[in-house]
Amino acid sequence: MNKPLRRIAIFCGLLVFALLLRDNWIQYVQADELKNHKKNLRVDIARYSQPRGNIIVDGRAITGSAETNGINYKYKRTYKNGEMWAPVTGYASQVYGTNQIENLEDGILTGNDDRLFFNRTIDMLTGKDKTGGDVITTLNAKAQEAAFKGLGNKKGAVAAIDPRTGKILALASTPSYDPSTIAGASKKDETAWQALQKKNNPDEPMLNRALRQTYPPGSTFKVVTAAAALENGKYENIDAPTDSPVPFKLPLSTQNLKNEGSIQCKNVSLREALRISCNTVFGKLGDDLGKEKMLEQAKKFGFNDEVFTPVRADASVYPEEMDRPSNALSSIGQFDTRATPLQMAMVAAAIANDGDLKKPYMVDKLRDTNLNTIEQTEPATMSNPVSEDTARKLQDMMETVVKSGTGTAAQIPGVTVGGKTGTAQHGVANSKNPYAWFISYAKGKDGSSPVAVAVVIEGSDTLRDDIAGGKLAAPIAKDVMKAVLDSQK
Repeated sequence: MNKPLRRIAIFCGLLVFALLLRDNWIQYVQADELKNHKKNLRVDIARYSQPRGNIIVDGRAITGSAETNGINYKYKRTYKNGEMWAPVTGYASQVYGTNQIENLEDGILTGNDDRLFFNRTIDMLTGKDKTGGDVITTLNAKAQEAAFKGLGNKKGAVAAIDPRTGKILALASTPSYDPSTIAGASKKDETAWQALQKKNNPDEPMLNRALRQTYPPGSTFKVVTAAAALENGKYENIDAPTDSPVPFKLPLSTQNLKNEGSIQCKNVSLREALRISCNTVFGKLGDDLGKEKMLEQAKKFGFNDEVFTPVRADASVYPEEMDRPSNALSSIGQFDTRATPLQMAMVAAAIANDGDLKKPYMVDKLRDTNLNTIEQTEPATMSNPVSEDTARKLQDMMETVVKSGTGTAAQIPGVTVGGKTGTAQHGVANSKNPYAWFISYAKGKDGSSPVAVAVVIEGSDTLRDDIAGGKLAAPIAKDVMKAVLDSQK
């Protein structure tokens, strides 16, 4: 072969090699990226070519699928009581994708998960249409209904947990939205989507306030400060007088920390300080303990870390960088201390469960189309923020709050209930209506607690004191706890 032909042959060989290399790169290395690319309509067409599996609560599907007259998509997602369940399910939209459980468990729901390979193979051989598996949640339908109805037209959220296992029993957020309205690809769905966006709707109905919004926890955080005081040996007897002057001047400051109204807080016991919610007592406790010990205690309860349920919950915050007066204010749930409703439910749950904080979760199991379980979530300890002895003392204090303190609106006849009210400042110089909080737990007949609840209302027109939490949030928590207790009879 002469030199020109040899050069052409080598050049053509290199081109073929480059083509093969590029082909293998696309088919293997970039396969997943191209498959899941947002402009690859084939994926969505395949996803909506058959009914999705369902999300199940108490043995009943709260989702469904309906045939459409669309060109590309044969089925679209439907929801039962969509507004009530949106904080749990999220949405599955032909245009806007998926989020929350609909996203995290998309492989199971569409039938594309590798664990369903055997089912897909059998269906293909038998000619059966491909279908997705189901997601079985831990939610309690009656508790969710009580939470959603209790919030009504108020802006706020509820989170309820089974302290014994970590199962999430209720997760409500208002205002909410119906995922069915954005599930399709029509102009109507587009209009509904635009109306839900923050720029067009400042109430943010798509914001999951139970998991993704942090609020100053106000006086509910005093439970964490009391835990730090007992765990660090500052006080042992919850009925002994505390070294708590009134007024209490914030350290390194000329400002006094004030109590609300005319409550008598000078040197009162820890029990009494929690019962009537003394800022001076817990502000001084936080300062006496110091930032490091307060931070350590908050972290043990889960602060400063994201929580995956499996839906991600934002990290609640106890500030790591602050001066002494700021730490004193943080110890009563103000300054830059912030918490999600889920986090404060976790605090109540850990105390109710004798100091054992279980990891919260809302997916109990995944099952295939033949109702076989392919994955089961087992309860797991997340941390032990307090000793059993400290937990029992905190229970005693919180139960006093409900018996004769600011939380009497949460009383359930014949049931032991512990709780803590809270009202947190909102806006520059406390210019906006305050946040109303209530955290609580209820004990069953065996002495264990099957439910712990946190409720937050973003605004109220009641007086700026801890009674706001008792008046607005405590009745909602009561109804949620009662729903759980009734469902176990």
